[in-house]
Amino acid sequence: MAKKHNKRFYKEVSVASVEGGFLVQLDGRTLKTPGKKTLLIPTQKAANLVAAEWDAQGDDILPLTMPVTRLLNVAVEQTPDNRERLIAEARQYASSDVLCYREGTVRLHQEHQEASWDPVLGWAKEQGVALNTTLGLSAIPQPESSLDAVANYASGLDNMRLTLIVHLTAVFGSAVLAMAVLEKHLTGAKAYDLSRLDELWQIKYWGEDEIAKERTDAIIEEIVALCELNE
Repeated sequence: MAKKHNKRFYKEVSVASVEGGFLVQLDGRTLKTPGKKTLLIPTQKAANLVAAEWDAQGDDILPLTMPVTRLLNVAVEQTPDNRERLIAEARQYASSDVLCYREGTVRLHQEHQEASWDPVLGWAKEQGVALNTTLGLSAIPQPESSLDAVANYASGLDNMRLTLIVHLTAVFGSAVLAMAVLEKHLTGAKAYDLSRLDELWQIKYWGEDEIAKERTDAIIEEIVALCELNE
């Protein structure tokens, strides 16, 4: 059975400035999270993005078309009580960062990884995150100081950006790529392409399934939308 969606119940969407941030209002009523908390948004840019998502809805409200709203719901409702866990999650991803595991058989693929990933790891090293690389998939230890640097970076972010970096880290399989996006060293789309270098290598020789391409396009569209929060 097709999933039923809530019908649009409002006509006008607006943004209001209040103490501590901004609110999105639907016909004058303040938008709340699924858990009924006021969706207090830290920046006007972010509030405008949320408002645009709600304003773009048709007769039905489609949550999957509102990635910024969904992320900010998490940032307001869940992140404040889970900051330490999220920081630890970012640190853990850095211990097995996708950029550190290289092709051990196909030399041309390995060279492509080196050319694509080494500059990003070089940038990360300048930020205090120096990671070891290896050929193959066997786990290798990473310097505790580098993992601590990732955790320290994450701990300095506000709730919105902490939620964003952990989300991007999970999508990329890489804390380094997520940091590079937040620091505007890479675009979200570029970071995603770097995270799926192995997949793109396979596509180059074997082609891409249409359904897989649709899924990839949807992920890229969502990443681009979410990265506007960092502008």
